[in-house]
Amino acid sequence: MIQVNDIHKSFGSIEVLKGIDLSVKKGELVAIVGASGAGKTTLLQIIGTLSGFDRGEIIINNINVSNLKDRQLSKFRNQNIGFVFQFHHLLPEFSALENVSLPLLIQKKSKAKAEEKAKEILSFLNLDNRLTHKPHQLSGGEQQRVAIARALVTDPSVILADEPTGNLDSQNTREIVNLLKDLQKKMNQTIVIVTHNLELANATDHIFTIQDGKITNKQ
Repeated sequence: MIQVNDIHKSFGSIEVLKGIDLSVKKGELVAIVGASGAGKTTLLQIIGTLSGFDRGEIIINNINVSNLKDRQLSKFRNQNIGFVFQFHHLLPEFSALENVSLPLLIQKKSKAKAEEKAKEILSFLNLDNRLTHKPHQLSGGEQQRVAIARALVTDPSVILADEPTGNLDSQNTREIVNLLKDLQKKMNQTIVIVTHNLELANATDHIFTIQDGKITNKQ
């Protein structure tokens, strides 16, 4: 599903990624770990086509995204990649249902169809009774589940999650860990996570460790 070949990335004179190679199969749940500043989030943003790179190639779902122009890249990203961040990034004035419907509205789906699909995903995540609640009316764990629902609503090929439990207490962290495992099992979802959380990392199929700009270990 994801093939990363010899990715290099520098910021000015600082080379952050020095030839990253990794592959992720369809339906795998994998973690990328490493010390702060090792380049984990940079790599995730590159895989997600949010950030460019200096050399190498990224192939997602048999498409070499390195060859896509800006408009093609935006369309590809919207249709194939779902993002989950540490700080949810839910729109505060919108309800859970409206937040989850938004990616489908961007795809020009009708409001009725967008809301029908959003309700289906929110129900799957046990948020049926939170459809009209705005983010400030939800717990941290509920906000993160809404963010995951928003990532899932377009049926993406890949979910990319950057520290998805970084803002949560231990109980909510366990709930998100179990949820991600359920998504993998029940929906055959391909998920790549950047995390410092060992409980989350150890629940994945493989752990890639970044050190000094390279993958130094896969387990």
